[in-house]
Amino acid sequence: MGIFSKKAAETPVFDAPTSVIEDLSGDYTIDPAHTHIGFSARHAMVTTVRGKFNDFSGTAHIDTANPANSTVSLTIKAESIDTGNADRDAHLRSGDFFEDSAHPEITFVSTNVERDGDEWAITGDLTIKGVTKPVTVVFEETGTAKDPFGNTRAGFEGSAAINRSDWGLNFNAALETGGVLVSEKIKLEFDVSAIKTA
Repeated sequence: MGIFSKKAAETPVFDAPTSVIEDLSGDYTIDPAHTHIGFSARHAMVTTVRGKFNDFSGTAHIDTANPANSTVSLTIKAESIDTGNADRDAHLRSGDFFEDSAHPEITFVSTNVERDGDEWAITGDLTIKGVTKPVTVVFEETGTAKDPFGNTRAGFEGSAAINRSDWGLNFNAALETGGVLVSEKIKLEFDVSAIKTA
């Protein structure tokens, strides 16, 4: 048997989630210290480069009985992009990509919310570099908890794939071996911890 046994791959990495409230309905604020908003793209057709945004804020109103009444709003500071490489981050902030000096914020405002059990499909207007297009992000509830400070928290994980050129993020370079330097398709990733406010 090799070192990559199937049994090892099936072992859970984290403890089982908790769930202290049955009904998630209410108003929430995203906790930036415990939330990850990230993305990944293919580089040179051979590897995946990952990044995140470090400065963002958001709110949500959840109505479990009537999901269509739910709303989500998110604002991200484009200059807070972080891929772990200063030169690459500077390029991403330039006019080739986000042009954060002219377009400092990336925003998402929901237009429709649907629910199927623990899954929520949130459709909204994503605005990047002054261009607004619809995007649907599918979220899964990952648990609720009362933290030691008395906060009621709800967790959600979600992702969506977008084509960056739809928002005018067009920079690329052809490779001698075929293909391009940066993939057109970008995967958005959300690990959200939200604190109930009302």
